[in-house]
Amino acid sequence: MKRVIYISQPSTGEEEWQATREPLMSGWLTQGPKVAQFEQAFAVRHGVKHALATTSCTTGLHLILAAMGIGPGDEVIVPAFTWVATANVVLYCGATPVLADVERGTYNIDPADVARRLSPRTKAVIAVHLFGLCVDMDALRRVVPGHVAIIEDAACAAGASYKGVSAGGLAAAAAFSFHPRKSITTGEGGMVTTNDSQLADTANKLRNHGAAISEEQRHKGPRPYLLAEFNLLGFNYRMTDLQGAVGVVQLAKLDRFIAERDKWAAWYIDELSSVPWLRMPIRPTDGTHAWQAFVVFVDAEGAPSPRNDIMEQLQRAGISTRPGTHAVHLLGYYRERFGLTPEDYPGARDCDACTMAIPLHNRMSADDYRYVVDTLKKIA
Repeated sequence: MKRVIYISQPSTGEEEWQATREPLMSGWLTQGPKVAQFEQAFAVRHGVKHALATTSCTTGLHLILAAMGIGPGDEVIVPAFTWVATANVVLYCGATPVLADVERGTYNIDPADVARRLSPRTKAVIAVHLFGLCVDMDALRRVVPGHVAIIEDAACAAGASYKGVSAGGLAAAAAFSFHPRKSITTGEGGMVTTNDSQLADTANKLRNHGAAISEEQRHKGPRPYLLAEFNLLGFNYRMTDLQGAVGVVQLAKLDRFIAERDKWAAWYIDELSSVPWLRMPIRPTDGTHAWQAFVVFVDAEGAPSPRNDIMEQLQRAGISTRPGTHAVHLLGYYRERFGLTPEDYPGARDCDACTMAIPLHNRMSADDYRYVVDTLKKIA
């Protein structure tokens, strides 16, 4: 049987399976007490006042922008190297995404280029903590005016921190992902965090069709037979209690998962630093990397073959890889709609062509890690 090491595998099992029994047996399957328990625990873990579960990080980001009142005529700056959802949510609101280039060393948004992209129409900047490494928030705050909101796209960053502050509490609001490729998962799912009580109240209503009170509040209130008042145009972005139950179990494992990933990330860096054409990711000394992915940069000049050929060789050896993510300005929709060229964002262009995620997750064995390293060294 051919050996296969997956790029990522969710670390779930009997505990998660058993956790779903309570909502299944109670009959409360949509947003309810388990979601509330997950939200409370997530807020405590990330040091924020409010956490609101959603159907995904994408809908969480959309919810934040909508709650901030961002719409037509507004601009939101987003990194050019990120999953396309970061830019898409801006268009969902009728606003204009303005791309900023990224740093080749961190893969995160370049504050200097953000400064160049600011305009009187800029209402927000979305800082993506890509692959679990927090953006240099101090540098970003120095260039972003006080009236412009900073939003964290923390899709990859559950459990990450920057200078002692957890991701999710570094800006006006944040959105997290619980997709199976993330360190903890609820299948699909997301979380909005904020310390702004007014923003939280508006987002809470918007995620439930704009209802003035939640379904749980209505059902447990004195007149459950009456429908809620609807004074806002909202969305159906509610997480199910089945997912919330799984999230409670997964969150309790988050710190252990990250510690294990960090140990193996350090080992990868030590073992692979001798490969001259592979640049290692940054392991911060002033914060915690969440290691949603271990992404190396393949030196196009020094590598024995192009990045895609190396990925093909690894695939044949049973080792799954992926590009880090994609450059938004190279995607057909954005390229054609906004008339963009590869040279517009050279940092993002190079990251698109040269980044490679290699397997790092909580279901790998020591032998798996050794096999990945040995195979890469043979290619070298």
